[in-house]
Amino acid sequence: MDEADVEMEYAEAYGARVPKVGLGTWQLTGESCYETVSTALELGYRHVDTAQLYENETEVGRAIDDADVDRDEVFLTTKLSPRNAGYDDALASTKESLDRLDTAYVDLLLLHWPNPLVSVSETAAAMDRLVEMGLVYNAGVSNFPQVFLDRARSAAETPLVTNQVQFHPYKPQRGMLGYCQSEGMLLTAYSPLARGKVLDDEDVQRLAEKYDRTPAQVALRWATQHRGVVVIPKSASEEHLRENLALFDFKLTRDEVDTLTKPSLLKSGAAMLDGMVSELR
Repeated sequence: MDEADVEMEYAEAYGARVPKVGLGTWQLTGESCYETVSTALELGYRHVDTAQLYENETEVGRAIDDADVDRDEVFLTTKLSPRNAGYDDALASTKESLDRLDTAYVDLLLLHWPNPLVSVSETAAAMDRLVEMGLVYNAGVSNFPQVFLDRARSAAETPLVTNQVQFHPYKPQRGMLGYCQSEGMLLTAYSPLARGKVLDDEDVQRLAEKYDRTPAQVALRWATQHRGVVVIPKSASEEHLRENLALFDFKLTRDEVDTLTKPSLLKSGAAMLDGMVSELR
């Protein structure tokens, strides 16, 4: 599979055009990260997500630089650590991220988590300045409840393109999704497979058999059929990378989407806890 073979859908917000399937790189480090990003780009991925907290920006940047792909063809996202939410720290750490990524700009900069000790207006002002300087093309946030998202949007002159949150059949984020859709924002879904918990779901498996797809493809298709939703599944397996990209030549019915939408505090909480514990190690 190469770029010519990849059928891709895009989501758009405030002038940003984002491939609906990207590569998440959380927990990918060192040469494993470099090889995974390199393979993904060879397969046709054109959307890569990293973060300061992931400690892999150098490897991500090296893979993009070494790939037979022009930099402007890749939608690259990184995220500010909450400890860098202050104005000066946001400016300085973003420049350090650009150095590690070996790129003149990132397509999207997010604040990874709200920082209750720093006014969001400071971060917003720094993001506005970075956009003005041409170092960042688009701004957004991650893991923001609606009340914090409202504050961030009010503080920023630059439109916030997305809120990156956990989103999967067990956590369909109806309130946040509706908010983003009504405001013209994107919702970027991390852990779209609920850290693998959704793959054993009986309805997911039944539809995978019906469409001759994997359970992962069914769950990712469920997500990408929602208006304004982008997914960034992580995988180090070439086979899974291929599968995660091959979503747009089949479509679930509305009834099937509704059947798969089954909010579960227990299952979504377990997936979130797994992620938070691992990320903070």
